[in-house]
Amino acid sequence: MDKIRLGRTNLMVSRSGFGALPIQRIASFDDTKAILRRAYNSGINFFDTARMYTDSEEKLGYALSEVRQDIIIATKSQATDKKTLLKHLETSLKNLRTDYVDILQLHNPKELPNPEDPESSYAGMLEAKAKGLIRFIGFTNHNIKNAIKAAHSGLYDTIQFPLNPLASDEDLTIIKVCKEENVGVIAMKGLSGGLITNAATTFTFLRQFDNVVPIWGIQKMSELEEFIELEKNPPVLDEAMWELINKDRAELAGDFCRGCGYCMPCPAGIEIPTQARISLLLGRAPYQPFLEDAFRAKMDLITKCIECGHCKNNCPYELDTPNLLKRELKKYNEFYAAHKSK
Repeated sequence: MDKIRLGRTNLMVSRSGFGALPIQRIASFDDTKAILRRAYNSGINFFDTARMYTDSEEKLGYALSEVRQDIIIATKSQATDKKTLLKHLETSLKNLRTDYVDILQLHNPKELPNPEDPESSYAGMLEAKAKGLIRFIGFTNHNIKNAIKAAHSGLYDTIQFPLNPLASDEDLTIIKVCKEENVGVIAMKGLSGGLITNAATTFTFLRQFDNVVPIWGIQKMSELEEFIELEKNPPVLDEAMWELINKDRAELAGDFCRGCGYCMPCPAGIEIPTQARISLLLGRAPYQPFLEDAFRAKMDLITKCIECGHCKNNCPYELDTPNLLKRELKKYNEFYAAHKSK
């Protein structure tokens, strides 16, 4: 598998990285190991996880500790202070069965920490690096202004940001900025949380940039095999591919839920990342499971919204989530009535 230099880190990572958020949903550690070892044996050497991804770190450690010297691991901490960050890192190292991580990333902070504050999360990064617990410092965000500010700061070696064919022109500027600053670019949300159903479109779109490393969120062996095949025979960004991309752009224009999950948990039990974009999923995925009684009951929880403001205040895209949910419930009920009457 081809490799690419990850900015100033000079780490040579596989052009397809493994996004380990979804593996927390695999019940068996051994089933997870089979997928991760298949990824490793296929040439993937870059694995991205986070402290908040429940048992994702543990599964990575279980599956790949024997080949630790051959892989590059990135994890994340949501800590906003030095003490908590170092505590998170201690847990991550234990879970990953390693004595260092290659890249530790600040996980979607609303603001960049003050590097002059001796108790800040950034100070924790510097201490961890001085002790040899981490090699490089990264930053993840869903806010383009924060991402660009971090790239220009000179404080971060990598920037992780949502990038796919649906990204706005403004969002895509992070690629150019990072190239100018020699900062590695890690692309998350390549399939926009499942709304992009043809992986080849994003694969080809991102492959045109020689400084972008996508981390594909993989939960099933079949998903992994699809990306392995794309690596073996990379599709061309030709007129036909642009037609597919532009079709997705037309259908998914405007404000919509990207499924990032920062709105969760919901005190009313609403599964916001699914419910808030159900009208899009109904048209882009097999809809039959969404008509089952169990899922309909989940949709009805939207009527129990207590207007606490948690989802709206934590949405990195500044969506009016409560009203979006109400609109999606109306569309869902119309779809449900139309299809159940057939």
